[in-house]
Amino acid sequence: MAALRFTVILEPAEEGGFVSKCVELPVASQGETRDEALRNAKEAIEAYLEVKAEQLKQRTRGEKVVVVVEAPSPLVA
Repeated sequence: MAALRFTVILEPAEEGGFVSKCVELPVASQGETRDEALRNAKEAIEAYLEVKAEQLKQRTRGEKVVVVVEAPSPLVA
């Protein structure tokens, strides 16, 4: 399994706690504390990737090719 890095934005929730949103994926979560919000975000990202990997495996018949791109600095800062 490959280690991937994702950017998570933490925002204070109106009702207390924190909302976490992944910049690169359509994933959001929440938690009562900063640490809980980050832990929940990690779990949500892992679950999202597991589902996507399974869907890709079921639909893909071609050759797997890895492409590396460079992102503009503001996207990875």
